[in-house]
Amino acid sequence: MCRSVTHTRWSEAPGADPVKGSELVDYWNHNSAYHPLILSVARELHGDVLDVGCGEGLLVERLADVSRSVTGVDRDERAVRQAQVRTAGLTNATVMEADFMEIEVPPDFYDLITLVAVLHHLDLESALQRSAAMLRPGGQLLVVGLAANKSVGDYVRSALLLPVVRLMSRIHRETRSVQVVALRPRECFADVERTARQVLPGVQLRRRLYYRYVLRWTKPAAPVEFGDRSRFRQTGTLSAG
Repeated sequence: MCRSVTHTRWSEAPGADPVKGSELVDYWNHNSAYHPLILSVARELHGDVLDVGCGEGLLVERLADVSRSVTGVDRDERAVRQAQVRTAGLTNATVMEADFMEIEVPPDFYDLITLVAVLHHLDLESALQRSAAMLRPGGQLLVVGLAANKSVGDYVRSALLLPVVRLMSRIHRETRSVQVVALRPRECFADVERTARQVLPGVQLRRRLYYRYVLRWTKPAAPVEFGDRSRFRQTGTLSAG
């Protein structure tokens, strides 16, 4: 479902936490720590970007500076209102309330698709296939993801990284109060890696700091089929399924 949401001041939204209109500040947390990496990729591509699960829009705002166009989608109406306030003055940015798994977009439409702490909210295989179908040849999928600890190695690695994570959080004065929906990941890193390599030949995955992993994949120039594409409407606009 995709609904138009007016540019309501977040402080006026029923039940919302107050902010000062468009005077939303930047912040640092374990997700925004990866924004510089994402922006470097977007700057190189300088194309059309889809930010899935955009939350309150900080990444959309930053991507707009280095991209031809940016579309942010999120299922959380409250977050979308805040994101629209944040991006209200940007002519090349659009934010809307929508479910990524239901929106209809032409195949080969985006140059970059980003999912930051979002993939574990979705069906892993279906979300990767859908992202691949939406990318233009040469376009990139960039995921900053969370994985569950299941093996002894997972728990040991997390424990060893804890002092570094806490130190960096203190140095950067981590913001913990960003109003977004959060779920615990179901798949461990090995699960994600196994599925990603089956769906996206040539994908690159690396465990990173802050209990995140980074998945990067470039769509080949040669045509690649990712399941049934008949659901995609041959139109240049984003619409509901």
